[in-house]
Amino acid sequence: MKNYHFKNKTMSQNKQIADYLNKGKKLTPIDALNKFGCFRLAARIADLRNEGMNIVTNTIKLENNKLIAQYSVK
Repeated sequence: MKNYHFKNKTMSQNKQIADYLNKGKKLTPIDALNKFGCFRLAARIADLRNEGMNIVTNTIKLENNKLIAQYSVK
């Protein structure tokens, strides 16, 4: 039963992330954690790409000089 619950949560996150990106918004892993409780944004992005979404990855530099991924729809 745990796997079933996890799969439903994953699918819900995929839909939330797809809807967010389709509104023209950009999303980083920190944003995804805060907005959707998603710890593995790269995995959700891979799911969405496999479903046919055209998602672009840009690398952005934070104020502390760390580099992170930022996702958007082309």
